[in-house]
Amino acid sequence: MVPDIIAQGLDVLFVGYNPGVASESQCHHFAGPGNLFWALLVDSQLTPYRLRPENDRELLLFRLGITNMVERMTPSSTDLSLREMRLGAQTLEAKIRQFQPKMVCFLGKDIYRAFMGYKRSIPVSWGYVVGNNMDGPGFFVAPNPSRRSTIPYGLRLYYFRSLANIVRYGAHPHIMP
Repeated sequence: MVPDIIAQGLDVLFVGYNPGVASESQCHHFAGPGNLFWALLVDSQLTPYRLRPENDRELLLFRLGITNMVERMTPSSTDLSLREMRLGAQTLEAKIRQFQPKMVCFLGKDIYRAFMGYKRSIPVSWGYVVGNNMDGPGFFVAPNPSRRSTIPYGLRLYYFRSLANIVRYGAHPHIMP
């Protein structure tokens, strides 16, 4: 099992689908060869230097954390059942209430859809989700950092930088004009 990296009052809680084979075997997040998560963090300036999966707990130093929608390891997120995702959404909701991050960043549109209880056919845009929970954290949808994704690195980085700007400048989108 890959343990959550979570604490009270984080600036951002990243939410992945579930641990992959490499992450499970190493007990660290985003440990798969070629996963772009750690590069995206430093290139977006969410972290001042590039972390390695075995240093994932250092994320807490930067008020960042990671959890997964489903704890069970699978070779691919497509191996997860709808039931697992729905149960994971309930668990995630409890974690959000308990730890109260300022922003929850869903690393994939399907994670956000599952959390919200939306069907896969419901369109979801990348970026800050306007009009979400006004009393809780902001929600942000970023492209998945897996190399399996066909989204170009530059576009992924654009969204990670957008998230970094929200965090860096303290502009809480709920109160932006």
